Order: sequence, then structure tokens, then C-alpha cells
Amino acid sequence: MSFGFFTNPNGFKVETVRLELARLPRPFSGFRIAQISDIHMGGWMNLARFQHVADRVLAQEPDVLLLTGDFLIGHGFTEISKQWIGDLRKVLSPLAASIPSFAVLGNHDYWTNPEAIREMLRSSGVTDLTNAVFTLTREGESLHLCGVDDIKEGDVRLEEVVAQLGENSAAILLVHEPDFADTSAGTGKFDLQVSGHSHGGQIVIPFYGPPVLPRTGRKYPSGLYKVGDMFQYTNRGVGVDRFPIRFNCPPEITLLELRSPE
Repeated sequence: MSFGFFTNPNGFKVETVRLELARLPRPFSGFRIAQISDIHMGGWMNLARFQHVADRVLAQEPDVLLLTGDFLIGHGFTEISKQWIGDLRKVLSPLAASIPSFAVLGNHDYWTNPEAIREMLRSSGVTDLTNAVFTLTREGESLHLCGVDDIKEGDVRLEEVVAQLGENSAAILLVHEPDFADTSAGTGKFDLQVSGHSHGGQIVIPFYGPPVLPRTGRKYPSGLYKVGDMFQYTNRGVGVDRFPIRFNCPPEITLLELRSPE
């Protein structure tokens, strides 16, 4: 793999994942979910690169878009951070106008300015799913989109989310940190959890794996897992952390195609 992912916008890879969810109602069979994570606007990620990501998302023609946190990068909130917030809004507003969009926050969002992030999401038309449930309906059947606050820095109220779900309803959970899957799967209420946070390690050594992974992103760092009866999917992110380096770990746009049991 080359380091050209950071000069060539076509380095963003669309990963298509087909999943059969045991509780998914038939009217939702074929439902298409796009997921992006860890935008980290500022530094390497800029307006032009993020617009390219949005264009790639639109080209997949998903039914919904899920954003799993870390919209900004770094610690603190400065005047340049306000510009990055504006850049996020410029891209997300038309995107959310075309595709129903839902989000949760990540740890970097708390390290910068969670209130500014939530206001950016609201003004962009993105639904904030922090400790909340949004129910989609088709032909009288339901699919619940759920979210909890950031595990490391936020106020997680999983029990409030679970209390809003029926005995045998289909539900998808947005959580920034993937290793929360051990807790969410234990409730028996979620068919799928989608997360980010790990960036897939950014550097993946063949036959060894990523030498460095963040806490709460080490057990399920990249791709698809089965945790109990629940699927866990970890997106590698579209941005980077402090170091703009990726090796054998391209930035990712995920397309999840859901199927109900035959």
C-alpha cells in the first residue's frame, strides 16, 4: 500500500457489507445505510476533502447516513476551530437535506467544544442521537436508530435507550467507541452496533496488525464482528489523528445493506 491516500481523493474506499438481521422486518429488507466516522476536520481533513467524501456518500444512494463521532480534531476551541465548524456545516447541510442523517459525538468533540458540535449538527439538519431513539417506519413496521453519548467523556444513559425499545424490535446502536459492544450486546436489544474511534490503527503491518490502537478501540478495531447475538461494525474513519499517515489502512466509507430473514 502507498501513502498516496493523502494526496489522491480516490483513496477513500467504500466498503460494502451485507448483513442479515434476525429481527429486521421484511419492509426494511434491502435498507441501505452509509456510515462515516472520525472526520477530524482541521489539519489534514479540509473542506475539499470532506466534500469529496460527501460526494462519494451521495453516489451510494443510501436510505440514511450515520455519523459516529469525532467531527473536530485536537484539544481546545480556537478561532480556527470556528472555521472548521463552518466547513463541516457547508458539507453536512446539503448532505443531510438529501439523506436523513443521524449522529453521536466522540471524545475529540468533548475535548474541543461539544456544545458547538451539537449546534452545528442541529443547524445542518442532522439528528443528534445522544441517549436517544429515532424510529423509522415502513408499512407499519419499525426500525429503531439509537445512540448513546461518548463512552470516554460523555454521560452514557444506555438504560434510558433500552427502556424505549420493544421486546422484539429491530434496533441499531451508534456508539463512537467500538469496545462498548460487550456492554450493548449484553442487553439483547440491539441487532447491530456501528462505531469508529480506532481509525483501524491507521498503520497496519502485514501479518501483525496495527501496533497502536486507542483505549476502548482495541478489541474490535476494524470491520465486522459478532458479539453475542449482535453484529459490531467498526469504520476506519475518513480522517486522521495527529499524524497524517496511513499504511495498509485506507480511509473508509461504509455501505451496510440489510436483509431480513427469508
